Amino acid sequence: MSTLSMTALVLVDIQNDFLPGGALAVPEGDQIIPIVNSLLPRFELIVATQDWHPPDHASFAANHPGRKPYEQIDLDGLPQTLWPVHCVQNTGGALLAPALDTRRVARVFPKGADPRIDSYSGLFDNGHRQSTGLAEWLRERGVSGIYAAGLATDYCVKFTALDAIGEGFRVHLIEDACRGVNLVPDDTDRALDQMRSAGVRVIRSGDV
Repeated sequence: MSTLSMTALVLVDIQNDFLPGGALAVPEGDQIIPIVNSLLPRFELIVATQDWHPPDHASFAANHPGRKPYEQIDLDGLPQTLWPVHCVQNTGGALLAPALDTRRVARVFPKGADPRIDSYSGLFDNGHRQSTGLAEWLRERGVSGIYAAGLATDYCVKFTALDAIGEGFRVHLIEDACRGVNLVPDDTDRALDQMRSAGVRVIRSGDV
């Protein structure tokens, strides 16, 4: 089986807290793991992103007295969904899923460590104020295109794909290797449409 050169597989936030039973479970999130594992041999370069929040992160509803998860607030001039406490640094919930084969993951890029701003994308925080270093790291290795998989389609996967397009990468989204939160019905479908409109090619794992 040939591998895909000049491309990288980007695994977005496949972490315990986003799996069933986790603090911010994505429905059927665990079902992507066998698909992702089956894709790994096709790629020479594989990286992962990892939500890595401090306990006092401003996106946590628990840090806003009187607020509840999924309410909307303004956070330093940016719209912010308040979330349950999740993926706290150095906790089991922040770890990559144990069923995920990480042996060939070249590097894990943490995100969301700044307590004052969220970071859905694997490339930048939500205000594009600070880079995670992922785009630069990929360019240094001659990567011109990425394939994205992970959690959740309508949040971190979407923003990672859109930022990668903005940074000049060719982007394929492997739809069946992702799952969405759907806080609002059909959010995932809207996210897919938004990505397609931006130039993301939405494919299935069998197309890789």
